[in-house]
Amino acid sequence: MLNSRGDRRGDAVDTSDTYSRRERLMNRLHARRAARTRPATGFQSNPEPRMIGHYARGRQLLAGNFLFSGHLIEAPGVNLWDAAERVTTSTNSVHGFAWLDDLAAVGDTKARVSAQKWVSDWIARYAHGRGAGWTPDITGRRLIRWIAHGFFLLRGADKDASQAYFKSAAQQAIFLSRRWHVARAGLPRFEALAGMIYAGLSLQGMEDRVDPAIAVLARDCKIQIGPDGGIASRNPEELLEILTLLTWVETALSGSGREVPETMLSAMARMAPALRAMRHSDGGLARFHGGGRGLDGWLDQALAAVGTMEQPDQGLHMGYGRLAAGRTSLIADTAAPPIGVAAAEAHASTLAMELTSGRRPLIVNCGSGSSFGPEWRRAGRATPSHSTLCIDGVSSAHIAVRKDGAELLCDGPIEVQSEFTALGDGNRLEMAHDGYRRSHGLTHVRTLDLSKDGRALAGEDLLTILESFDEPIFDKALDTEKLQGIPWSVRFHLHPEVDAIVDWGGAAVSLTQKSGEIWVFRHDGAGEMRLEPSVYLENGRLRPRATQQVVLSGRAMSYATRIRWSLSKAQDTPTALRDVKENQPEFDV
Repeated sequence: MLNSRGDRRGDAVDTSDTYSRRERLMNRLHARRAARTRPATGFQSNPEPRMIGHYARGRQLLAGNFLFSGHLIEAPGVNLWDAAERVTTSTNSVHGFAWLDDLAAVGDTKARVSAQKWVSDWIARYAHGRGAGWTPDITGRRLIRWIAHGFFLLRGADKDASQAYFKSAAQQAIFLSRRWHVARAGLPRFEALAGMIYAGLSLQGMEDRVDPAIAVLARDCKIQIGPDGGIASRNPEELLEILTLLTWVETALSGSGREVPETMLSAMARMAPALRAMRHSDGGLARFHGGGRGLDGWLDQALAAVGTMEQPDQGLHMGYGRLAAGRTSLIADTAAPPIGVAAAEAHASTLAMELTSGRRPLIVNCGSGSSFGPEWRRAGRATPSHSTLCIDGVSSAHIAVRKDGAELLCDGPIEVQSEFTALGDGNRLEMAHDGYRRSHGLTHVRTLDLSKDGRALAGEDLLTILESFDEPIFDKALDTEKLQGIPWSVRFHLHPEVDAIVDWGGAAVSLTQKSGEIWVFRHDGAGEMRLEPSVYLENGRLRPRATQQVVLSGRAMSYATRIRWSLSKAQDTPTALRDVKENQPEFDV
């Protein structure tokens, strides 16, 4: 991906898997044909690098510690590409060249020499269409980094190395001009087009690629970016990645004296408030539909580049509802899951919520397990991995596997409703979805009330029959359970840094943040409450992080089952706390 960091979002999912066998063969054929064209002779301009690299990761690379798709390979002195070939799912993170950002962040002679060697080795091994890195999206993000870090890569290089660099860069630009159209709509298409524009503006002899790419990019900004600034995948981090790409393209166009398309500027202006609406009080994005929090500083950088200070209204943005008061933010998934190709990374998360207090996430979703292999990826997409109600053993949407191996979310909620209401002492978000109506005749209704000071959240989850024709469906499901009731669970996954203790004789759970802030979870006794193990899935870690979840469970015996619960700060917890604890190191497990 070209996410806030480069290729971190879908490391374990080889992008080439989304292409048919014929398309993969055609990609390799066009890559070989492009190698026969006249190479570029140099730079006509060189955009300033705008990527955020990480010094610590760069030092780890130089020490021979390679982190690919959740796998740490400790191999001092081993070539990057030899190490990458030990992990079959490393295509995105390695061939997208995000690691160049990290080496550039180190910036010393050793880092530059290593970067130059690894680029030269890539050219020797893969430049003629070999390997898995020849897809339009991966090629686009690779070419952007080659160009942005061009001076870093060419400083001190000999003539042969420089010629090989420009020849390969031109080959990739020509490949993009011939194959961008097979990239999936969404982020992959934007990556391919951005790579074409970067190459056309920067490389001598590639100028004729710019105008066609700008025309398509302008069209996609109009078609793929919705009126509310959202995208079809409903992945907040992917939206940030697209906005970041557009800001890079805008800067490159302006720097070369070219006019920036109005449709592109308009799309960026719509995306900025949408991203603000999906941002928690700690600055991180809500983790829904395969997206992560986004690395520190990236969202700020993208919003600053757009330049607009427009704030989101209290409505839905890309299908998410937000309540915020005091130091507390709550973001809920209040729309149907993506459909079609856009559902390749979608989660069965309808009506799930996340809550952050100050700089500390409290209630979370498990997140995307893509970087930990296919089993974790599927588990992370299921409803029980989200902070919402589910009927035990049944997700609100299901995964269907296509012939090409793509796993698309389907059979999800069709009708999802939501409404904001101002209360005398706070704000309310009411939501409902029909994801269990076909299988059990039940509709899930969730009500969330956040107090004006952000110190208390009152929630209610309701499983109910809406129409008389739902009753026989419920009765049949009840018969299947031998009239013992339909089992349900309401889950509240906790961030790994939250300490949870069952308190007051089992009537409450005390949740303590690293800052010392204490929240207390209570319920009305409609179900059994317990603490269970959970996991927190995030890219850049060696393995899933262990955490806990608060679980309310019971059985639906009638046409309406109501579960009330609350989450509030302990009375002696101050409104504001000094919270300056640093984040943990990159390779912590």
